[in-house]
Amino acid sequence: MEIEKLIFITGGVRSGKSAFAERLAIKHALKTENNLHYIACGIPTDVEMQERIKRHQQDRRQSDFTWRTWEQPIHLSHIANQFTGQDVILLDCMTTLLNNYLFHEGVDDTNTVLEYVREDITELCNHAGKVIIVSNEVLQDIPYKNELTRNYQALLGNVHQQIVENADLAILVESGIPLVKKGGWK
Repeated sequence: MEIEKLIFITGGVRSGKSAFAERLAIKHALKTENNLHYIACGIPTDVEMQERIKRHQQDRRQSDFTWRTWEQPIHLSHIANQFTGQDVILLDCMTTLLNNYLFHEGVDDTNTVLEYVREDITELCNHAGKVIIVSNEVLQDIPYKNELTRNYQALLGNVHQQIVENADLAILVESGIPLVKKGGWK
């Protein structure tokens, strides 16, 4: 089966979801002779995030494939017109993008954040050949008592549901093993 336009990949921290998403993007780009693009939303705000960003950059540099990296922490729709149907985009990651809107941009209205995310994804899909979105799964626990955390869980859950509703393929990665939750692939 052909990999469709929008693919959503989620999983817990260090589950292997980013590595799996990169392999999937490369596989499709090779098959279709498309260009590989990596949209990195991370902002190096602390040592852990700086190390994580460096590790992802190093992984792509050591790859046998050429990635064009876009450091874009918010408003992905502003770069969407840079892409064509010959491009495979890997967006890593949705939770970081959401955090950037909430905590770095200070957007506190849930509907505004949802609209920004919806616009970002729609515009990327309108321009690129394939869009692969990676996100963290933080919703499998019972809701936290802390109101900020509980609200964040609810918002992320809504974002995930909207993405999956429009995705052709949704995959949960656990311990490096991809589990197809929607659609199918070979």
